[in-house]
Amino acid sequence: MILNETLRLYPPAVATIRRAKVDVTLGDLAIPRDTELLIPIMAIHHDARFWGPDAAQFNPGRFAGGAARAATHPLAFIPFGLGSRMCVGQNLALLEAKLTVAVLLQRFELRPSPKYVHAPTVLMLLHPQYGAPVIFRPLSSPPPSASVHTSDE
Repeated sequence: MILNETLRLYPPAVATIRRAKVDVTLGDLAIPRDTELLIPIMAIHHDARFWGPDAAQFNPGRFAGGAARAATHPLAFIPFGLGSRMCVGQNLALLEAKLTVAVLLQRFELRPSPKYVHAPTVLMLLHPQYGAPVIFRPLSSPPPSASVHTSDE
């Protein structure tokens, strides 16, 4: 839930482009074949019509019923795109993120630096304008599953 909410607020890509393969009509809008369409992922992920009045707030609980039920529309959560052009690395990226966070939390207490300024900005991709300084404090003892091996074992 926490990872999904993080991806909702800070998607890996802020937008994607698709091209209409055929003439299509969406409501009253006629879209001719070969028209390029910009899908604004970040705007969709922050739209109160889909996510409610707290759309700008970090609320992992909104994903308690799964990603398809987190918003008022089942396709409002698209951090890796949709369909045949969906990011092929999605599962690997999610696995890496979960493992990285798990290992870090087993070994360190993390907190934002007092110098941190929350200022996300977009230059092709979403990133922190002034960096994201984090203070790592080692935990007093290694996790129970951790083992130490020496070269003569």
